[in-house]
Amino acid sequence: MKIDVLTLFPEMFDGVFGASILGKARDKEIVSLRTVNFRKYANNKHNTVDDYPYGGGGGMVLKPEPIFAAVEDLTSGLATKPRVILMCPQGEPYSQSKAEELSAEEHLIFICGHYEGYDERIRRYLVTDELSIGDYVLTGGEIPAMAVIDSVTRLLPGVLGNESSAVTDSFSTGLLEYPHYTRPAKFRDWEVPEVLISGHHGNIEAWRRKQALHRTFLRRPELLENLSLSQEEKDWIKEWTKKENN
Repeated sequence: MKIDVLTLFPEMFDGVFGASILGKARDKEIVSLRTVNFRKYANNKHNTVDDYPYGGGGGMVLKPEPIFAAVEDLTSGLATKPRVILMCPQGEPYSQSKAEELSAEEHLIFICGHYEGYDERIRRYLVTDELSIGDYVLTGGEIPAMAVIDSVTRLLPGVLGNESSAVTDSFSTGLLEYPHYTRPAKFRDWEVPEVLISGHHGNIEAWRRKQALHRTFLRRPELLENLSLSQEEKDWIKEWTKKENN
C-alpha cells in the first residue's frame, strides 16, 4: 500500500512513521508512508495557503489551489485514482469497518487541514471520503490521520506477527474484546479464571465469547443492536438486563 499525507507540518509524522508497527511495516516495504508539505504548491510569492473567508468571520480558510495541485501531482499518470481522504469533524464517524474497507486499497491520500477550515470546493470536487475520529475539535488533521493510518496499516497482511490479533481485536467482531490474562496465574490475591488454564479450547472460546458479549453489554450496548446472536446469547442479555434493572 502507498499512503501520502498532505500536511503543513510533516515533522509531526517522523516519530510515528518510524516506530512500532508502522515503522516495521515500512521497513518490510509492506507500506510506503510519505508526507508532502502542500505549501510548496502555493502559487504566490509568499507561499500562503490560506486566506480570509468570503462573507467575513473569524479564522482563516485553506485555499483550494495548493491542495488541488498537490493531489493532481501525486495522481498524475495513474490508471486508478486513489481514495482522497479529508480529515474533518464534519466527516463520517470512523470505525473498524471503515478501516477494513480502506485496507483493501492500493493508494490512499490524506489531507490534513488547519485553521478555520477548507474551501468548500476541496470537499465537493476533490475528496472521496471525509472522516472524523470523534466529536471534538483538534488543532489540525494530523493526529486524526495518524490514528486512521495506524488502524489501516495493522490490517495489511504481514504487518502483525500474529495474523489472528487483528481479527479478535475490539470492534473487529462487532464486540469489545474479552479480558486477557498472562503469568503469573496468581498475582497477590487475584487469580486467572480457571477455564483459561484448563487447556480445553472449546470451553476457552465459549468463555471468551460470553465475556466479550458481557463487556459490550456493559460498556457499549448500542453495538449489540445489529449483531446476529444465538438464542443462548439473547438469554444471557435478558438475564443481565434483569440484574441491571433490579
